[in-house]
Amino acid sequence: MVNKYVTGDEIRAAFLKFFAERGHRVIPSSSLLPQGDPTLLFTSAGMVQIKPYFLGEKLPPNPRLASCQKCFRTTDIESVGDLNHLTFFEMLGNFSVGDYFKQEAISWAWEFVTRWLEIPPSRLWITVFTDDGESFSYWRGLGIPEDRIVRLGERDNFWGPVGNSGPCGPCSEIYYDLGEDIGGGKPDSKPGDDSGRFTEIWNLVFTQYNQDENGYRSRLPKPNIDTGMGLERVTAAVQGKNYVYEADLFKPLLDCISKLAHREYGASSDSDYAMRIIAEHGRGMVFLMADGVMPSNEGAGYVLRRLLRRAMLFSRRLDSDKPFLTEVARATVRQMGHIYPEIVSKEDFIIRVIQSEQIRFQETLDIGLELLDGIMKETTDKKRREISGTDAFRLYDTYGFPIELTREIVSQSGFSVDSDGFEKEMAEQRARARAAHRFTAAIADKGLTSLPKTTFVGYDKFEHKSIIVSLMVDNKSVETIPKGQEASLILKSTPFYAERGGQVGDTGEITGPSGRFSVTNTTPIASVIVHQGVVIEGSLATGDEVNAVVNKERRWDIARNHTATHLLQMALRQLLGKHIHQRGSLVTPERLRFDFPHPTALTTAEIQQLTHIINARIRQNLKVSTKETSYKEALASGAIALFNEKYGDMVRVVSIGSPPISVELCGGTHVASTGEIGLFLIISDSSIGAGLRRIEAVTGRAGEELIHQQSLSLHKICNFLGTTPENISGKVTELVTELGRQRRQVMVLEQELSKQVAMSLLSQVAEVGGVKIVAARVPAYHQEALREMTDILRQQLGSAVIVLGTIYNDRPFFLAAITPDLVGKGYHAGRLVNRVAKIAGGGGGGKARFAQAGGRDKSKLDEALQSVSSQFQV
Repeated sequence: MVNKYVTGDEIRAAFLKFFAERGHRVIPSSSLLPQGDPTLLFTSAGMVQIKPYFLGEKLPPNPRLASCQKCFRTTDIESVGDLNHLTFFEMLGNFSVGDYFKQEAISWAWEFVTRWLEIPPSRLWITVFTDDGESFSYWRGLGIPEDRIVRLGERDNFWGPVGNSGPCGPCSEIYYDLGEDIGGGKPDSKPGDDSGRFTEIWNLVFTQYNQDENGYRSRLPKPNIDTGMGLERVTAAVQGKNYVYEADLFKPLLDCISKLAHREYGASSDSDYAMRIIAEHGRGMVFLMADGVMPSNEGAGYVLRRLLRRAMLFSRRLDSDKPFLTEVARATVRQMGHIYPEIVSKEDFIIRVIQSEQIRFQETLDIGLELLDGIMKETTDKKRREISGTDAFRLYDTYGFPIELTREIVSQSGFSVDSDGFEKEMAEQRARARAAHRFTAAIADKGLTSLPKTTFVGYDKFEHKSIIVSLMVDNKSVETIPKGQEASLILKSTPFYAERGGQVGDTGEITGPSGRFSVTNTTPIASVIVHQGVVIEGSLATGDEVNAVVNKERRWDIARNHTATHLLQMALRQLLGKHIHQRGSLVTPERLRFDFPHPTALTTAEIQQLTHIINARIRQNLKVSTKETSYKEALASGAIALFNEKYGDMVRVVSIGSPPISVELCGGTHVASTGEIGLFLIISDSSIGAGLRRIEAVTGRAGEELIHQQSLSLHKICNFLGTTPENISGKVTELVTELGRQRRQVMVLEQELSKQVAMSLLSQVAEVGGVKIVAARVPAYHQEALREMTDILRQQLGSAVIVLGTIYNDRPFFLAAITPDLVGKGYHAGRLVNRVAKIAGGGGGGKARFAQAGGRDKSKLDEALQSVSSQFQV
């Protein structure tokens, strides 16, 4: 009989069918980004979305569940490239929430692998936890010989919690025997001996305990079943393959790479290694980006960037400039899109992100690798085999080399990296960043933290009577403050909103029986709201009953911008995709700012669409409502939480519309309905880092003023050019065309002059050590003209070192070129021009044949050029 379940797709479907027939509810895969679990970076097992059911926090839709879960694990990134390791994989799992337990889980697992998948029992071994006699007896009851059941300890057969805490318990595993010829051919090999002969295909976890963050284990109210079977591994076993990359789940990806590289997979161990990395990382990055991960320098985004850059590095090993990663991404979508439609809908976006990252990293990859070669040479000269933490940090900070990538590259040449030194450099950089942005909260150390929590009453009122509970001057507590005194004032309760969540603090006045205090800023320290400002009349004292009045017009301007920020995120997610989430924001009375992950600048059409979507929602005058609920309930309802923000058990949820078009966790102030925003205008879209964009916009009164000012400017320009607003575009086009024509004429003249200058420099050739050198100051032409001059000199001289200097934009500028024969002898234009430019207070670099640099001190230009003869030998 021919096995009807052979391909990966067939095995996935068969597993879910098998358990559906046994009363299990098949549930869809959750995102690779776990919701509501701060202990996890990625979803690393099928149990992650089941965890709340095991802990009794939520009721399951059915006590028996089954899934095929997308999973990602970061521990194996540097191992990927061998024959088995993966970062992204699919986990088939069946779960019991207080229903069946060991006997059913064991018998069904055996039935599925031997009868449905028809894996010969002679190829299967079983492991159980050391003292789990119950599981042992159930396996024996299925006819499995005692000598094929191996007892292992806690390291191998006790399944800890996913993350720092959660359900855990002993486990039993099914292993597939690859054969006696694997792992040295030892006849007495058994699972657990690390021989490589056995591969685990199914893990049955009997979750009986809950482990807290301190490691204490308590029994769960009801024991549960959590099983996980790697689809890639079991598919390889069914197909008679020893390794996952030989099975059909990876074959289309490896075929794609082979075709592009014009190399057969299996022909060379080095190219096979590179192909596996490109295939595995290419597949993994597709699923990460489809679930909203964007390349960055922190968290999940850093892991994605590591995959991208590692795959790009190994693409070079195939000696081809073909677009491996984009084509692997497309192949992944073709192969798996029918199971995971999210990768189909995000395909164009994913390709754009990959292309953007490739361009960005390629710009520094050559220079970084060249620099790394130099570092290894210098390290060898010093009779050391460890790359310093300072050098590793420079590669990371300047050239974008993740420390893991540097470590992997240098290890192939027998070097290590000073990881402690690298971490020290990183810590110092973080300390510098904190110092640059630190808010001085010294007053908190002077007694504010001991004060009772300030009650905020400003969501629905601008004026409120309260009592002064503390006054601070120069970080010291005082009883009274006179006219003209700058101070910090704390009330028992306040309508003033304290700066947080990107929204600036309120301003206004606090009036007491004997004086008035102008509030210029409001900020939180611990649970206390601090009003910062100055006494403008009389005096105030601790214990005074006061009337606190918020600047109403300013608050409304802030509220318009804050609600508009929520509409902006909604519109961006609608237009660009669900990968959009807030990475930073600023809400002021004058404008709003929103930072978000996206690989490219928005087009004019996209900005117009965004503006249209948001203003349409404003005109609909949708109701803005708020409520307090638990954090978990808010996330379950679909509310969007801030990236990497920490929340308490209870949160405030702001919803727009009914049914809502936007639901976010937010503590800020908002308008009552979108119509109060009035008008929304985008004023800029800019890049603030790799894969990060920033939109700035205005609303309400600021939007009205912007239109007024733009209209005035337009009419002034029209008057100056002697045209009308209707004809301004044609007039400007006409002027730009004429200006371009004149610039081209100037460039032609400069090129002719540069040729003459270049020929005149032939008389200034010096010879040092048998090498011809030209180091000269030339007129301030554009850079292309200077390049042509070096080309002429190289052509005329045949073999030479050339360094030209000029004053460009009031700063010294240097261009260096070295002919190929001298490059072959070790001369390097990049290092040469960098040393020359340092004399003029600057620096630069480039490749061995051609490089450029700039300086700061134009008076040092001639001195720098005169140094060339003594510096060109590198």
